[in-house]
Amino acid sequence: MNGRAAQKAEDIQLVALDVDGVLTDGSVLYGASDQDEIKSFNIKDGLGIKLLQNSGIEVAIITGRTSAAVARRAAELNIATVVQGREDKGVALQALLDERALPAFRVAYMGDDLPDLSAMKLAGLATCPNDAAAPVQAAADWIAPCAGGRGAVRALSDFLLTSQGLLAAQLSEFQ
Repeated sequence: MNGRAAQKAEDIQLVALDVDGVLTDGSVLYGASDQDEIKSFNIKDGLGIKLLQNSGIEVAIITGRTSAAVARRAAELNIATVVQGREDKGVALQALLDERALPAFRVAYMGDDLPDLSAMKLAGLATCPNDAAAPVQAAADWIAPCAGGRGAVRALSDFLLTSQGLLAAQLSEFQ
């Protein structure tokens, strides 16, 4: 799987990510009011996103839920394209591709559950965390070695940048 996935990864210019179960572990914590929704994001995933962006790869979010926490995290990471409240993720992803005149083989999508399948089938590189639902894992070209919200996005970032020969340059900034 990784040889063919690495080949596909060479062409990626846009990475689209689900949130719950990908950027988070899928838990949603509620407070006393309707506005008190808490999500936990992994810092390593955030650095992976920055490494992608610094390498010229755009990152977008497509999520079925709507959350102020997602908007805040996206703003912190300078993710300009945040599509919230969309269960039709394949349609949402196609709209992003159309806006950018970008062919599907240039996009990677990471999802973890059944609503992500339509976007994964569209994407040139379909990916998921290692704790994704079985049908999602079956549809994936590449499966992260870790769970959603536990570094799966960082692993994807490292995989893409390695496949494109860009990781060493990014890491040299930290040495």
